[in-house]
Amino acid sequence: MIRIGVVGTNWITERLLESANAVQDFKLTAVYSRTHEKAEEFASKYGITKIFTNLEEMAASDEIDAVYIATPNSLHAEQAILFLQNAKHVLCEKPLAANATEVARMIQTAKDHNVLLMEAMKSTLLPNFKTIQNNLHKIGPVRRYFASYCQYSSRYDKYKEGIVLNAFDPKFANGALMDLGVYCLYPLITLFGEPKEVKATGLMLDSGVDGEGSVLLKYDDKDAVVMYSKITNSYLPSEIQGEKGSMLIDKIHSAEKVDIHYNDGTIEPLTVEQSHPPMYYEVKEFIDLIKQGKTESTTNSFENSYTTMKVLDKVRKEIGLVFPNDLI
Repeated sequence: MIRIGVVGTNWITERLLESANAVQDFKLTAVYSRTHEKAEEFASKYGITKIFTNLEEMAASDEIDAVYIATPNSLHAEQAILFLQNAKHVLCEKPLAANATEVARMIQTAKDHNVLLMEAMKSTLLPNFKTIQNNLHKIGPVRRYFASYCQYSSRYDKYKEGIVLNAFDPKFANGALMDLGVYCLYPLITLFGEPKEVKATGLMLDSGVDGEGSVLLKYDDKDAVVMYSKITNSYLPSEIQGEKGSMLIDKIHSAEKVDIHYNDGTIEPLTVEQSHPPMYYEVKEFIDLIKQGKTESTTNSFENSYTTMKVLDKVRKEIGLVFPNDLI
């Protein structure tokens, strides 16, 4: 059994734990929260035996083997490094950190202490993403990748009332690019590697984060177009265009349906059944890697996480999005 502690008690942690129920050898043993009351409430809900309100104590504890970090983006690097230094494996929510400098430090710390560090990017570990990878050759030379993730945030209503919640607060390294744009960019980089050029535009909100944006990315033989938003909805599928046909992906962040539309008008359904909740697959990958004694995922690899963060940094520079973490 791999004994897991969770850092952060929000809805995303609850979603992950629901998915982790079906993962063999996942044993939830500890929780950290800033307040004892919140930690206790969370612990009683999930039958957790160990409560921490001090991160250093948790990192040093011999009652956990690994942690799942689901705190604000601005805290990821500092917290992950603490656990890695204490030889604990780390599954850290996406985006892995606030900038590429932090990601580089996290990766180096994981290597120094010979432990696993993995970004909790669910979409690239889904069965249907593997289907995309395995069937990409059928559409011929790829010339364009288009991905859209635009989802109106319920917190934006509060924002318009003058209440700035975490989702729209730059001190937490948040905003549309970091929360949703990353879901479009990570699969792109997993499939095609680092782009040669990045051009971006976005709408900055008064709070100092972006509400929506678009990115153009250039490769030697193809280009990519990415759109993301937390202040509007979109119902467009994502698409990979090849010279022989186009692969349609209904949702880039969850890939529930995949088809190839060939130039001759025929359609080949590629969807495979994803029999578990989306977050199950990232947890299974994490646990399997630990059991196998591996310190890096081949899919959510150090290179993919670092390259994605470098692209996010370039986009932020283009649109003028600065986080306090950049100034440290």
